Amino acid sequence: MNQATSYPKEKINILFLENISDKAVDFFKVNGYVNVKKLNGALAEDELIKQVKDVHLLGIRSKTQITGKVLDAAKKLQAIGCFCIGVNQVDLNAATHNGVVVFNAPYSNTRSVAELIIGLSIMLIRRIPDKNNAAHQGIWMKEAKGSYELRGKMLGIIGYGNIGSQVSVLAEALGMKVLFYDVETKLPLGNAQSAKNLKDLLSQSDIVSLHVPETEQTKNLINKNNIKFFKKGAILINYARGEVVDLYALSKALQEGLLSGAAIDVYPVEPEKNGDKFITPLQGLSNVILTPHIGGSTEEAQQNIGEDVSNKLFQYLEKGITNGSHTVPALSLPPVEKAHRILHIHNNVPGVLSAINTQLSNHNINIVGQYLKTNDEIGYVVLDVDKQLSKQALELLKDVKETIKVRMLY
Repeated sequence: MNQATSYPKEKINILFLENISDKAVDFFKVNGYVNVKKLNGALAEDELIKQVKDVHLLGIRSKTQITGKVLDAAKKLQAIGCFCIGVNQVDLNAATHNGVVVFNAPYSNTRSVAELIIGLSIMLIRRIPDKNNAAHQGIWMKEAKGSYELRGKMLGIIGYGNIGSQVSVLAEALGMKVLFYDVETKLPLGNAQSAKNLKDLLSQSDIVSLHVPETEQTKNLINKNNIKFFKKGAILINYARGEVVDLYALSKALQEGLLSGAAIDVYPVEPEKNGDKFITPLQGLSNVILTPHIGGSTEEAQQNIGEDVSNKLFQYLEKGITNGSHTVPALSLPPVEKAHRILHIHNNVPGVLSAINTQLSNHNINIVGQYLKTNDEIGYVVLDVDKQLSKQALELLKDVKETIKVRMLY
């Protein structure tokens, strides 16, 4: 159904930060949205507050911090697209209470990360970083000591989600054994086996790869207390989140020879932009690969992310669909002929739906279709109403107690 939104497309302002893929820009321009602004870097809070005042859709990556102050200033903001895996850079509680939908792309760079984990495993178990450094310094280091094949080795995966399970499949294809640990029960792929606990995994694994989110439970998951459970000479790879590993404890373990190598892509504190000074206690250590948060940064992944998140933003803007949302309850619904659609977001307290229906009934406004979904905080109602009375219905719904946001969709 090719319907125009009630708000003219030329008045919709879209802002993309952090050099988001041109796929996203092109997607909206092809669909008639002309006011699309793209900036290469992230913005500090003060500058972001100035920029978002008239923005309807905002696209960010991992550096931009969306605080409560930013959301309070963005009075017209309908949705935020996080063009990355995580959403921890957004104050989700504030976004929820402001009725702002937040989307991300949890699967789009899975392959990019998984391939790199395997590549790093090969490089580290062969001690390629040391040989590479020696060659650059004019030193010939042709030896097999300390170099091994991946085949037959045990890969321990902490976090058996989208990326962890893909790493598992690739590792088995190379002849590795796979042991995984997850706080939730997960169905193993291939011949992978579930570890009894974290200690069990660490003590058996030749290589340990982390694939967990950043939460209170995962902060310093690898620390001085459990690093002693690692198999002597093991390798640690963290391409998950910066707070998951105590880097000082890891540095000590590497220097003492408890671990033989490490690859780290994420850090507790990261530079704001390219060229800024970067410091970590792992610099200068033998057989350590340090990368600047590029685990999922491939051309293919960025294109996939651009398409995925853009489509989610577009589906919400034009159809009210919230599948994949982290704030407003997920709701998928078809367009309805010969009706106008109104979106109503409200605090989830008893009586709101009744108040909506009473308001419309008292003014003889016919409801063609109605859809409701709630979470602990808010409710999301989509109403298809009689065309002739839709403007009146919109004004009536704005007056319903506990209303957060109302929008005429088409």
